[in-house]
Amino acid sequence: MRFTLLSRAPVPFLSAAFLKFKPVAPSTATFTRVSCMAASPSSAAVRDGAPSASSAIDFLSICHRLKATKRTGWVRKDVKNPESIADHMYRMSLMALIASDVPGVDRNKCIKMAIVHDIAEAIVGDITPLDGVSKAEKNQREQEALDHMCKVLGGGSTAKEIAELWMEYEANSSPEAKFVKDLDKVEMILQALEYEDEQGKDLDEFFQSTAGKFQTETGKAWASEIVSRRKNTK
Repeated sequence: MRFTLLSRAPVPFLSAAFLKFKPVAPSTATFTRVSCMAASPSSAAVRDGAPSASSAIDFLSICHRLKATKRTGWVRKDVKNPESIADHMYRMSLMALIASDVPGVDRNKCIKMAIVHDIAEAIVGDITPLDGVSKAEKNQREQEALDHMCKVLGGGSTAKEIAELWMEYEANSSPEAKFVKDLDKVEMILQALEYEDEQGKDLDEFFQSTAGKFQTETGKAWASEIVSRRKNTK
């Protein structure tokens, strides 16, 4: 699956990799306007860790696309009114908020990680294994997108925190990353169950793709509860 270009004219800040693989925007004119703003971050450097007002709005305008871009897996399965990337990240953040305390796991860090773990998809879109993009290429595209977004944000301590959370999640290198990885899968199968119940879809492939891959006790328990409820509705 290939995404179409948002505009005929090259977008200054995007590399060739981005131009080859971008999601269709709800409005080409809107994205072009946002891209132009983002191409020239405010010259006022971040000096206290917080981005300037100009940098913050430029960054948030890019993040708007997370609200507008539908999750590829559901689109491919012809789900009606499928969730957006932002919808997915929001419920993951709620999951981190309500989960039981686990020794050695920082809840606040998990909430932040859930909020930013898919943030690069604002530029590259929701790339799935069925899109024919290698894992290495996907990671490179997302890393370049993240780097650009952090520059737009001003490159201060806030941008650094976002980058570190994203890289930690990608590397699965901490207890928090392992927990949020589980939440990513749990949220997906819970959403699959809801679409099955609401729309009569057969979304078994999403359950099969996550079976046996949970790393934490909470992830295993929540996934087991979802699978049990699914069996009871069959």
